Amino acid sequence: MKKTLLFSFITVFTLLSRANFNTDTSKYKAETSVIKADADNAGLILPGGFGALKVATGLGEARHITVTLQGDIYVKLSNVYKGKTIYYLHDNNSDGRAEVQTGFGNYTGTGIAVKNGYLYASSDEEVFRYKLNAGNKVINPEKPEKIITGLLSRHQHESKSIALDNEGNIYVNIGAYSNSCQEKDRSKGSMGIMPCPILDSAGGIWKFKADKLNQTYGDGTRYATGLRNVVGLDWNNTTNSLFVMQHGRDGLHDLFPDLYDTKQSAELPAECMYELKQGVNCGWPYIYYDHIQRKKIINPEYGGDGKKTTTENIIDPVAAFPGHMAPNGLLFYTGNMFPEKYKNGAFIAFHGSWNRSPEPQKGYFVAFVPFKDGKPSGDWEIFADNFAGGEAFVSPSKAKHRPCGLAQGPDGSLYISDDSGGTIYRIIYTGK
Repeated sequence: MKKTLLFSFITVFTLLSRANFNTDTSKYKAETSVIKADADNAGLILPGGFGALKVATGLGEARHITVTLQGDIYVKLSNVYKGKTIYYLHDNNSDGRAEVQTGFGNYTGTGIAVKNGYLYASSDEEVFRYKLNAGNKVINPEKPEKIITGLLSRHQHESKSIALDNEGNIYVNIGAYSNSCQEKDRSKGSMGIMPCPILDSAGGIWKFKADKLNQTYGDGTRYATGLRNVVGLDWNNTTNSLFVMQHGRDGLHDLFPDLYDTKQSAELPAECMYELKQGVNCGWPYIYYDHIQRKKIINPEYGGDGKKTTTENIIDPVAAFPGHMAPNGLLFYTGNMFPEKYKNGAFIAFHGSWNRSPEPQKGYFVAFVPFKDGKPSGDWEIFADNFAGGEAFVSPSKAKHRPCGLAQGPDGSLYISDDSGGTIYRIIYTGK
């Protein structure tokens, strides 16, 4: 009899819990269904049927972002804003704008993510985590746990972007503190060091445990090497693998003017998307990828002339884009709001170039790559444009906004951060 009563109680409690969960979810969907885009689509140019609104403005240097199941936003800043470097944003009246903006943390950086009851955030040398409550709010914002410490930071490609898989691992970019591992970095005609000593502790992705405190290099695994710098990365649940966007090297003409003209130097090398498996080599600093020739070209620092290719054990990118557009955000879209063509495809936030002169700067938009069966299935296209505003320009200081981070809301909205104007954008689909 007691067992029967206990079973009945558990059953009723479970049903009530599920009912409450479903009610909360329905409420969120009902609230988001009435969200309206700004009259000018927040200044963006979008495909037909899409609209945009500004969730928040003036947040300083807003880098990566993450959105909870409740639709709240966490933003990581690369500079202090009102004394804090992480901001929690909440929409109080269901109009799509964040009336509540609460800051915490005192370390700058880029990476941020919510996973399995924790908020993860990175500085340029460490990775922290914060315990979340049932509503995905940080319980003790002033006392995070330090899970990784002592990562290399030499003030060049120092940001530590992060991604988490579904098996309790966290992946951290450790960028190379160099352009092409020259004997004299960024010096005209200087040759490359062979082998490049930087690859021992940087220039790749490191894998750590997401729940182990105070890890250092010795506790982690060099998961992939030969990556000059990765800011945008995401775990693809369809392929169960890590995808990254590499920032290609600079200065082909400035360093080797006899081999490259200014036009070639503006377009090369490609900004590349790689799918990573443990142990792969993407080739930096020995090669770059030429998206025009569709070949892996030996860098001039290592005896290349713009034509010599390599057959070394270096993987090919899965997608390639024009040079120097700075891909800072990567997101595989799994929502149901957008049309079917976007399902499981990749959005990429191109932060915008600085070193294409005398050619006009390029980037400052969010691109989309369609995927099918875990691979690109068509050409990339510009999805959201006009962040920079105005006509073509040579000086990157002319850009009003620069997209950086990407996140998906529980209703399928796409969120974009801007580390130039401190704006958080939200893109919604409004019709056919």
